Amino acid sequence: MPFAGYEMPVQYTGIVAEHQAVRERAGLFDVSHMGELLLTGQGALEQANRLVTNDLARIADGQAMYTCCCNEQGTILDDLILYRHAPDRILVVCNASNREKIVAHFSSSISGVRFEDQSDQTALIAVQGPKALELLAAAKLSFDASELKSFRFQAGTLAGAECTVARTGYTGEDGVELFCNVADAVTIWDALLDAGKPFEVLPCGLGARDTLRLEARLSLYGNDIDETTNPLEAGLAWTVKFDKAEFVGKAALEQIKADGLTRKIVGFECTGRGIARHGYPILSKDGEKIGDVTSGAPSPTLGKNIGLGYVPVALSEVGSEFIVDSRGRQVPAVVVKTPFYKRPRSS
Repeated sequence: MPFAGYEMPVQYTGIVAEHQAVRERAGLFDVSHMGELLLTGQGALEQANRLVTNDLARIADGQAMYTCCCNEQGTILDDLILYRHAPDRILVVCNASNREKIVAHFSSSISGVRFEDQSDQTALIAVQGPKALELLAAAKLSFDASELKSFRFQAGTLAGAECTVARTGYTGEDGVELFCNVADAVTIWDALLDAGKPFEVLPCGLGARDTLRLEARLSLYGNDIDETTNPLEAGLAWTVKFDKAEFVGKAALEQIKADGLTRKIVGFECTGRGIARHGYPILSKDGEKIGDVTSGAPSPTLGKNIGLGYVPVALSEVGSEFIVDSRGRQVPAVVVKTPFYKRPRSS
């Protein structure tokens, strides 16, 4: 299907089969649609840091950082992962749908450093699941990926192709994401699929990617966060470092924090028969509309219908109850602790 200017696979063998492959074994995702923006030169770290809510100065070279990028009003332009190669080399990975916006925002806001949009020259393959690291070893990655800590990255080779391997992902499982030149993408993909046959590895599409990230309570831009939401109400306050130097949106977020939130995003389970979907109204027990579902789907792992949505702060505590209007059907729901799914420590 068309997605952010690309033709993207929704499913290969089926959403549930692909979802279960990632939870139980391993799956491959072609996520080359993501944007890769590179800042180089003296002051690259400081320039990038001024445009994000988290603090690049707190991490070391070879480490990655999840963050929000806000406007002056404190609402979210995009959620990003920044890769700190060195103080003078910062890679920014943005959502495909926001690539033009983030390119314009960064290029108009920085000075004195080189800024390149490398998205069209860069492919990105995600290897996710409890067998992901065994798969990389079987595919003869040039180093032991199990020695790479979470949110760290390292250069290597696989199938004769150079790549950067990052211990990151969007599924709630262990695994990595491989950055490579587009010319090498098919070679690496095929090598991983071939090495993955004994593990029954499956290629996975957008459908499984969505159900996996929802179970792990990972935000989806355009659904759970956008330019009408701020990080504090979106459950992303941990990405906002108020004690760092000035950053875009800091004053607005400080005011929002001082005034107190009026709503929060919550995770919920449908306790009645019915599925919550993006855009469905959330009602009080009296039938008054109090919010909207931002994400929702049946959970293949848990066997429950789950969702995320914004509700008044008074209804945001675990155990609070409300109603989801599922196309006219009133479906009872209860706020639960998130993430809905957390991978076993042993894996």
